[in-house]
Amino acid sequence: MAKVTIYTRAFCPYCSRAVSLLRQKQVDFEEIDAGMNVEKKAEMVQRSNGGRTFPQIFIGEHHIGGCDDMMALERAGKLDPMLAAP
Repeated sequence: MAKVTIYTRAFCPYCSRAVSLLRQKQVDFEEIDAGMNVEKKAEMVQRSNGGRTFPQIFIGEHHIGGCDDMMALERAGKLDPMLAAP
C-alpha cells in the first residue's frame, strides 16, 4: 500500500472530511498538523508546488491536491487503485 501523507490544520472541515475518508478506507496515513507550524507549512507549500490551502494530500510522492480533489478521485473510482499501488 502506498504511503499517504496529509497536511492539516485544526478546525478545518475539509481536513476532517479527508481524514474521515482515509479512516473509513482503513488507510494508514501520516497526518502533519501544519496550521501553526511555520516549517511544516513551508514544507507543505514546497512539496505541493505552491499549494497553500488545507489539506494537501500526497499518495507516495504524488501530490493529489486537497479534499475536493481526493473526493473526485473517489467518485471516479481512481482513489483505491492509487492507494493500493506500492
